[in-house]
Amino acid sequence: MNNKTIFAIALLWSLTGTSIISQNPYILILGIAQDGGFPQTGCTKKCCQSYYAGKEKRKLVSCIAIVDPKSRKVWMIDATPDFPSQYRQISQLTGFSLDGILLTHAHIGHYTGLIYLGREVMGIQKMAVFAMPGMKYFLETNGPWSQLIKLNNIELVDMSNGKLTILSDRISILPIQVPHRDEFSETVGFEIRSSSKRVLFIPDIDKWNKWDKSIEEMIRSVDVALIDGTFYKKGEITGRDMKEIPHPFIEETLILLDTLPVEEKNKVKFIHFNHTNPILRNTKERKQLIKTGFRIATEGERIGL
Repeated sequence: MNNKTIFAIALLWSLTGTSIISQNPYILILGIAQDGGFPQTGCTKKCCQSYYAGKEKRKLVSCIAIVDPKSRKVWMIDATPDFPSQYRQISQLTGFSLDGILLTHAHIGHYTGLIYLGREVMGIQKMAVFAMPGMKYFLETNGPWSQLIKLNNIELVDMSNGKLTILSDRISILPIQVPHRDEFSETVGFEIRSSSKRVLFIPDIDKWNKWDKSIEEMIRSVDVALIDGTFYKKGEITGRDMKEIPHPFIEETLILLDTLPVEEKNKVKFIHFNHTNPILRNTKERKQLIKTGFRIATEGERIGL
């Protein structure tokens, strides 16, 4: 690399905050915790007390951003209760502003951050919010979300199960409906596509065997799979019936995917961890999971598209 090339790269960086080398699109992980975050409100257990004792760091609610440096656009999947921090991360870590939000479903960790777009806070105008039919109806017919629409803070964009949504000339996204507790809306995961790579994102699902698709085959068809890691095992939560909050236990997923070759296991990154999940800490469970070839999503991590 000659001096002229180095100067050109430095000039571009100073003007745009983006280097020539980093023009490929990527995913930025903005949070890895379950809807309640870590530490979780009201928790007096050892898991959360470690945070208050200064032994663990706060973990933001599960959220990812899709970044296209060429078009200087960013889309966020889910608007979480940690929206203020995650919105700031986008600005600080990418240098770009937010262009749209894609919603997976109507559970509190995935859409309630929309409140920050309203007149009480940002008062933003016409933020694109991509929603499935049930999610769209829920927002249109319930306050305070309906007020966001009335005041043009958000502009709803239709999505359909299995129908490709084009975000830019380099990035598209495929909503994939999954079985989950659909009290207020359907639930979707997404397959994020560029011209060269595919990333699967399924932060919430009841159980893999309830789905009409094979998670093994889905993993084989993509380059990276960010999947539901909410609970590590049965009985992890005491005093509550875990059947009321179904998720595939990581132990179950590890058994289901055990026959995959190591290169396929390496594609899997667990995300959306409950505060009780030992994977959040430096435990034997975390070490064993990594040893078997699977991976754990981390905040601030970039995944190339």
